[in-house]
Amino acid sequence: MNEKKISVVTGANGFVGSHLADYLLEQGHEVRCLIRKTSDRKWLKDKPFKIYDCGLFDKVGMKEVLKDANYLFHVAGVVKAKTEEEYYNGNVKTTENLLHVLAEVNPGINRIVIVSSQTACGPSPSEHEPCNEETVPHPITRYGKSKYEQERLALNFKDKLPISIVRPPAIFGERDTEIYLVFKTYKAGLMTLIGFDEKKVNLVHVADLVEGIYLTAITDKAEGQIYFIGSENSYTWGEVAEQMHKSIGKKAINLRLPHSLVYTVAGIAQFFAMFSSKAATFNIEKARDFVQSFWTIDVSKAKQDLGYTQKVSLEEGIKRTVDWYREMKWL
Repeated sequence: MNEKKISVVTGANGFVGSHLADYLLEQGHEVRCLIRKTSDRKWLKDKPFKIYDCGLFDKVGMKEVLKDANYLFHVAGVVKAKTEEEYYNGNVKTTENLLHVLAEVNPGINRIVIVSSQTACGPSPSEHEPCNEETVPHPITRYGKSKYEQERLALNFKDKLPISIVRPPAIFGERDTEIYLVFKTYKAGLMTLIGFDEKKVNLVHVADLVEGIYLTAITDKAEGQIYFIGSENSYTWGEVAEQMHKSIGKKAINLRLPHSLVYTVAGIAQFFAMFSSKAATFNIEKARDFVQSFWTIDVSKAKQDLGYTQKVSLEEGIKRTVDWYREMKWL
């Protein structure tokens, strides 16, 4: 008899978390969504999830969710914050709380997968040196540093708990609201390119990422390991624009912005955010990310250990994303 598996997903209301929760349902898991009381639940509605809204600071509430789980997928995190402390609390402290509770109530759990970020490692050293799992981490932003601290903390628990870490590059796909802004600007007739050099990136469509996360959870060899999960090839922003042109059906004007202007705009946005309760979407640190020449990765280890392959091509991924944005009337 095939015993039902219980999976807990933190941040299950978000872009990646909601896709992962859907995928786990398809795999026959009972899915427990660990979210905050204030979380927007639109992607969870009318689906057979068990919702727990205790958040990641209520240790008593978390005990109930985690005590008999087979898998924990820790996707929740803080991407935008005003202070280093907010990043630390949202990415490191929450992870510490989760792992302490698990070690107490369910040390025999099958696997914990922490979803980190390429920013924990940093940009690629050069065009011919994509980041891999051997690259010495060199995060360049407070967000990246907090994700690296999260990884270090998690690996401190690996003698007590079966932990794996996944580092995706930039993620796109249905339900995304971040790279969506690039699509929206393109549809309006403008493709903004940063600097005058040819920058390269690896991307990952959310469907490939969630499959990679799942493979990490069910593969024995993955315990205690870190994996980059993303596209098998890197792309220039010109190649990304070409696929947008195909899917959107109109060509945008390429506008190249010098790095100095990018920093100026970021500085102004950051200044005005000082008077708002919310962190700026675009700030000096985001500008520092944008001006890097290479955010590329090597997924060889994931291919070898997990049997991971990129199934969604750049062309198909962009078409699927554009079609969904149109269906939702976002584009």
